[in-house]
Amino acid sequence: MLNKILFSALSFLIISASNLFAVSYQDTLTNNVGAVLQTDAVQHTLPDPFIVLPFVILLLMIATGPVFYKHFWEHHYPKIAIILGLITVVYYLFVLGDSHSLLHTLTEYISFIALLSSLFVASGGILVKVDKKVTPVLNVGLLLFGALISNVIGTTGASMLLIRPYIKVNQNRISPYHIIFFIFIVSNIGGALTPIGDPPLFLGFLRGVPFFWVIGAVWFIWLPTLILLLLVFYFIDSRNKAEANESKTYSGKIEFKGLKNLIYLTIILVSVFLDPSILSWVPSLYPLPFGIREIIMFAVVFISYKAADKEVLKANEFDFEPIKEVAYLFVGIFATMIPALQLIANQAKEMGEKLSEGIFYWATGLLSGFLDNAPTYLNFLSASMGKYGLDVNNSSHVIQFTNNYESYLVAISVAAVFFGAMTYIGNGPNFMVKAISERAGITMPSFFVYLIKYAVPILLPIFFLVWLVFFI
Repeated sequence: MLNKILFSALSFLIISASNLFAVSYQDTLTNNVGAVLQTDAVQHTLPDPFIVLPFVILLLMIATGPVFYKHFWEHHYPKIAIILGLITVVYYLFVLGDSHSLLHTLTEYISFIALLSSLFVASGGILVKVDKKVTPVLNVGLLLFGALISNVIGTTGASMLLIRPYIKVNQNRISPYHIIFFIFIVSNIGGALTPIGDPPLFLGFLRGVPFFWVIGAVWFIWLPTLILLLLVFYFIDSRNKAEANESKTYSGKIEFKGLKNLIYLTIILVSVFLDPSILSWVPSLYPLPFGIREIIMFAVVFISYKAADKEVLKANEFDFEPIKEVAYLFVGIFATMIPALQLIANQAKEMGEKLSEGIFYWATGLLSGFLDNAPTYLNFLSASMGKYGLDVNNSSHVIQFTNNYESYLVAISVAAVFFGAMTYIGNGPNFMVKAISERAGITMPSFFVYLIKYAVPILLPIFFLVWLVFFI
């Protein structure tokens, strides 16, 4: 009950703020992420650096809680995330008098959780059964398939569709590295080819980046990166001496159940484009911090769960714990990271003339691993466009930037998506995959072990090669 009260309090404070501290909007505030996230349209006093502390504390507790005080963390992480978020909210309301930034963040969070939860539930109603003897080649095939479909149903949809069958097919030889490479490839890097694939690219599309520009500009970076990761995985998996169940007879078939849920996935994908900034006939629900798109997505959550085949849900061991964990932790992350993003954006604009494509690549990438990669992408896109006197809120300027300064946009796009794999909090699906794996009995590495043992030694050398070849 306390969790619900705290969560409601945070939402109430942010929504109420728009009435208590009304600000002058240069653009009409609409019910969509693309139109609402116009952080450059309204000027506000920069926050004091000390207010970044709640964000730092939350990150440290996410990293240390499951290791050093697991019982306390498991029972109290919702309250911790919300209380730290409330500190930032109160500061913005009563010290800065800035409700505009809070309303942006609330809108962004609602869209974020609507997309993730709808894909989570709709995918959870589809059962994929792989009745094949597991081999490193089969695992590579599953990861490659996940990378490809992540560009069609998003990294969240692909992750939720494949993580359970991937775990089951490896059940007699499963190891944390299996899940970590799944996060690397399916939950992040795979979705770099289309705006549907990953949230940062979708925000770019909403701002005016042509839909098919992404695949044309990024595929030749995406492909060798994916191949390198699959080769590293194959080498590691080949050294796994644990054998599949030799007494079992395999039919060699791959079966699908609950395919009616593909209809719900299609509805989700279509609803993504129901945005007034894309389709002028789509109505705005201003002053509500959500729109038609989010209503449809939340409706899909309810309908797809109620109409799902109960046997499929049982076979998938489906429950709401993974999305609940993401919802609570990211409400705190979204709130507490507001000042960090604003301070970073200000520094980037001030130093814009000195920043090259390579610097934008590393800056966007490293921060995308620890901040949500979608607003990080927007802030650095805005800063890079500012170098040439262009405005990220003007779609014609975005198209001009895409045509004339493509290398900057490529660097920012690739970095935001790729580096989201660096930590559990770099991208929403990462936490969900981790939670599902832990509920399946897999002991996942802690935040720091994930970073130091896997992300840094495996991903950073590959990302360094990407920089060396394409952005130096």
